[in-house]
Amino acid sequence: MAEVTKYQPINGGNLVSDVKSLFSILKTKRTMAFAYGFMFAFVVFTAFLAFNPSSSSSFSPYFSNIFTGSSFVGSNSSNAGSGSQYPSFISYFFPNSSIQQSSPVMPPPVPEVNSSRSSNVTTQPQPQPPTVEKEPPRVKNRTEESVPENKPTAGNLTRDSVVSPPIQTQPPVGTVKNDTQTTPVTEVKDSNQTESRNAPPVVDDQAKSSGMKPMPLNNGSSRAEEKNVPTNFTAPLASKQKGETNSDSGESVNQKDWVESLKNCDFFDGEWVLDDSYPLYKPGSCLLIDEQFNCHLNGRPDKNYEKFRWKPKKCDLPRLDGGRMLDLLKGKRLVFVGDSLNRNMWESLVCILRNSVKDQSNVFEAHGKQVFRGEAAYSFIFKDYNFTVEFFVSPFLVREWEMPDKNGKTKETLRLDLVGKSSDQYKEADIIVFNTGHWWTHEKTSRGKDYYQEGSHVYEELNVLEAFRKAITTWARWVDKNINPMKSIVFFRGYSASHFSGGQWNSGGQCDSEIQPIKNETYLRHYPPKMVVLEKVLKGMKTHVTYLNITKMTDFRKDGHPSIYRKQKLTEEERRSPLRFQDCSHWCLPGVPDAWNEILYAELLLKQQQQKRT
Repeated sequence: MAEVTKYQPINGGNLVSDVKSLFSILKTKRTMAFAYGFMFAFVVFTAFLAFNPSSSSSFSPYFSNIFTGSSFVGSNSSNAGSGSQYPSFISYFFPNSSIQQSSPVMPPPVPEVNSSRSSNVTTQPQPQPPTVEKEPPRVKNRTEESVPENKPTAGNLTRDSVVSPPIQTQPPVGTVKNDTQTTPVTEVKDSNQTESRNAPPVVDDQAKSSGMKPMPLNNGSSRAEEKNVPTNFTAPLASKQKGETNSDSGESVNQKDWVESLKNCDFFDGEWVLDDSYPLYKPGSCLLIDEQFNCHLNGRPDKNYEKFRWKPKKCDLPRLDGGRMLDLLKGKRLVFVGDSLNRNMWESLVCILRNSVKDQSNVFEAHGKQVFRGEAAYSFIFKDYNFTVEFFVSPFLVREWEMPDKNGKTKETLRLDLVGKSSDQYKEADIIVFNTGHWWTHEKTSRGKDYYQEGSHVYEELNVLEAFRKAITTWARWVDKNINPMKSIVFFRGYSASHFSGGQWNSGGQCDSEIQPIKNETYLRHYPPKMVVLEKVLKGMKTHVTYLNITKMTDFRKDGHPSIYRKQKLTEEERRSPLRFQDCSHWCLPGVPDAWNEILYAELLLKQQQQKRT
């Protein structure tokens, strides 16, 4: 104690002596140890309170505020990292430090549930408490730090963006925010944003009310209920960039994932599912449907045949939006060439598109025709879009012919070496859909006796499969020579299954008792040999032809034919034996051909996207 008092200033001393006295006190070992220990304990205690805040501690908010500076909530969010808090810490203890400290910035307001923008478009919640109670000032934890400087907005958000979930004042159960609205989704099981075709669709309230298909979000979790399907996620791909928002529905579309899911999907391997949001147009609303296909008008009592949609196993087909398809086809010619099954498909598309325009008086047949049988060609004009959808009758794709026989009379033959005579009228079309098949099953073509002709030579007998190969080869050569692949897109629609039971179309075959599709694939028939021949020919062509292989998907639908509901006014013979005269090869409309057009629509969207990238 004597040593201490020896160095104390007498009568106050001066400044220099005071400082010397202070340092002299610290020279003793015991005093130095005590000072260092006290400083170490203070630093440890301070760090503990600052980095381990407790809701029950009255010091916690105090120290939290020390370490929460403007660098967390300021404009330069890219610096919000592991070292961004130190300037605030230093400035607290050394307010006159040369380190510049910006004025405090208030934290951003807590996002509301119905906000039009959100960073949580497709990312999944991080492992943190789902909600933070609103309190001033708001304290951000590390999982809520701002995104880098190139932070995504509603116009450029992608699954690659590093974003964190917004803080919600009241967490909505089972909802996740997209770009423009909150949409109910199923439970999300994986936070990795990897691409997957089996992804849960997002279905908004608008989609629920209109009965629209779900759009897949590729986040790897199970698919949600498929009966609610949005119509407008399939807007023309050229009109939207990746991550843009569809203004009609407010739904953000990640087109890259959507396109990839379709590109890697076999559209023709799937099943028919009952969907109350179908058909695509109201039965009876399209007066253009031929009586032969108008089962609703002809009194068919059951209605489920209208409500099935085709569901591929590995993707969801876009629901055909007629308005979007018309935008896609503006200024173009879409032509169907083939037999009455292609007429079935053509009428289906005309009805879908016509019911989508505002002024239907601007949709009309070019020559004012009201019945679409018996003529060689038909064309519907969509005046507002400068677009036509046409049908050319050519049941064999090669030319039906007549030549004199030995008796001086004429006989019918089929020229296997010449394409149909209307070919020059459609070779410049933008999109052409060909088909042939059913007429090759008729008696004359099946027997092949004195019927098939090449040049001036008529075969006394020729196997129908070989005749079919010759005819398709002639057609393929014409396509390679006359179709410009830089201008035109070519499709070939495959064989559509028939379901006559107990006979054929002209021998009492029936299907009127069928009201449900086939469920078990083991009951489907073998792939037609003619379609095997067709595929071989297609592979050898220079021109790319997209094969619409609808054989299997139509074989399921034994319930979809007009059967006895093919006409209203029966002849006397038909009234006596109505069950003998049934149509089990064509399809009721609305019905199966609508699904063919949905596949055509998906194919056109994909091709448009591919053209954009080249």
